[in-house]
Amino acid sequence: MTHAVRAAEPAEAARVAEAALTLDPGEGAALVAHLSRPPAGRRWTALAVDGGVVLASLSAHTAGVGHIDLLAVHPSARGQGRGRALVRAAEEWLAEQGARQARFAGNPPCYAWPGVDVRYTAAACLAESLGYERYDVAWNMTADLGADLSAEEDVRRLERAGVAVRESVEDRERVAAFVEEHWNDRWAWEAVHAAGLHYAERDGRILGFAAWGARPAWFGPMGTAPEARGTGVGRVLLRRCLADQRAAGQSAAEIGWVGPLRFYSRAVGARAERVFWLYRRDLA
Repeated sequence: MTHAVRAAEPAEAARVAEAALTLDPGEGAALVAHLSRPPAGRRWTALAVDGGVVLASLSAHTAGVGHIDLLAVHPSARGQGRGRALVRAAEEWLAEQGARQARFAGNPPCYAWPGVDVRYTAAACLAESLGYERYDVAWNMTADLGADLSAEEDVRRLERAGVAVRESVEDRERVAAFVEEHWNDRWAWEAVHAAGLHYAERDGRILGFAAWGARPAWFGPMGTAPEARGTGVGRVLLRRCLADQRAAGQSAAEIGWVGPLRFYSRAVGARAERVFWLYRRDLA
């Protein structure tokens, strides 16, 4: 069966994604809106068939690499070649833009997921049937926001040591400069565009930061400068952000693309729960 692939407006892509992402209820439209507002200069496209949509983009940091950012096919339309047609069309577009490799993997800093959620098994099977190789794995942790997120005692202890914990409203660019200096420009972009951002400083020097909502509904990124590690700054900033997410109506928060499992487990009882496979295929 041949499926005609066409350019999709964000509104159409949002409707399709909202209906198709059955394991992420209520997130489809928000993710399309997020991917439709990437960093300046990113080249991206949205393509659709009846019952399916794909969003793809070029990496700004790895020359010749393109990303399948989001692929969604409604359950009633699966098994009829729509997903295959969408991926092939996205690959063609990426190749036209100069990509030599396509990846089912997040394109930081503006991404939907780190890779293919293993629960969407049909998507993983499709990637492998199209010749993609699995080259990495990532995972998220889940934090229960009904748990104790108090941090007042730690805040008072930090204050006695000259450390102030603040919520960044007016000075995001200053925090972003700290993030870029210690980590990278992708995290700095997320810090600027996050729904909430907290940081700690001493004598006018920023020591750590934590953000949430840069990717809709998720926590992260966060980091602590080497000189402040082991002081409890990270734990306080994490709890401040999670409390914000609870106040925003969330009952749980996903900690995205996790590195330090032990820290999140000990700080807020988070559990590793969501696994993503990252795939790639050479286009040339």
